[in-house]
Amino acid sequence: MKLAPAIELTEKEREILKALSRGKKVSVRLAERSAIVLLAAEGKENITIAAQLKVTRQKVARWRDRYAEQGLKGIEKDAPRCGRIPKISAARKAQVIQRTLQQKPAAATHWSRSTMAALCEMSDSTIGRIWKAHGLKPHLSRTFKLSKDKHFAEKLEAIVGLYLNPPEHALVFSCDEKSQIQALDRTQPGLPIKKGRAATMTHDYQRNGTTSLFAALNIATGEVIGTCMKKHRHQEWIRFLNLVRQSAPGDRQVHVICDNYATHKHAKVQVWQKRNPRFHFHFTPTSASWLNMVERFFRDLTTNRIRRGVFHSEADLIAAIEEYLEVHNANPKPLIWTARADDILEKVKRGRAKLDKLRSV
Repeated sequence: MKLAPAIELTEKEREILKALSRGKKVSVRLAERSAIVLLAAEGKENITIAAQLKVTRQKVARWRDRYAEQGLKGIEKDAPRCGRIPKISAARKAQVIQRTLQQKPAAATHWSRSTMAALCEMSDSTIGRIWKAHGLKPHLSRTFKLSKDKHFAEKLEAIVGLYLNPPEHALVFSCDEKSQIQALDRTQPGLPIKKGRAATMTHDYQRNGTTSLFAALNIATGEVIGTCMKKHRHQEWIRFLNLVRQSAPGDRQVHVICDNYATHKHAKVQVWQKRNPRFHFHFTPTSASWLNMVERFFRDLTTNRIRRGVFHSEADLIAAIEEYLEVHNANPKPLIWTARADDILEKVKRGRAKLDKLRSV
């Protein structure tokens, strides 16, 4: 018959175990194990300790033996367990990953859980767990476009330099037009949100005119100078530049970041720039509008005010945009650019190398 090991505690060990057995922030398991060891140190038998703590004798024996062998470390953590033998082998999981990455289903552009499950003779939930464990989302895709601008690096470095280290005492504006914003009215009234149901709106709509928003985001303050115009030609662009000029103190240099839209480079715009030498234009590379920070403001405007809005007329739409500008400028927050030009160039370099490799296949 196996005898239970005797437990002898030093005064310090006893104080630690007492604190653990009574501690309110200690796990219930550790408190129970500490109590077992304390009672064992008093010379009590396992069956007596089990009856007193209302646990099984086997549990008392296990933690008594563990403390005798390893001390306090023995009761702080559970020993590693072998666990259940997985039903899906590593080889079958690897097969799912290989098919997901290198094959396509018949008559479809991408895999779904059900199509992959049918091919691999597994359940849909098993396929979902394998994909989740490996970070695979076949149902999602993202758009991208690498710029082919020959002067991409120079333009990138100039614009990122303005974001990260703007010239002293100069104003930097990120400018662009959000053209052809539609005043859409729904064909039927939508239902408001309520418990258990999202707000509803009809899928079809009625067009009630359009407007174009010209906006200049002050990089330092986050304020936006904006105005709506019927068209977005070079005439409107010059009118907008005059509005920016009126808002900028006459002794400050002004750097304007804008895209390669032909309107921004019109001959009359160049004449205007010669008459206003304190204005310096910086054009984003082709297919790189993401470099223009005012696009972030346009996204927020669309998401927060336009996309789910109902406008009975063009005037309603303009009023809504002007209200949004007023609220935004009442408490502006600057957008912080953090990406360095070198990091962006390295990422673009990797993307081009990958595209070249795919083209050669």
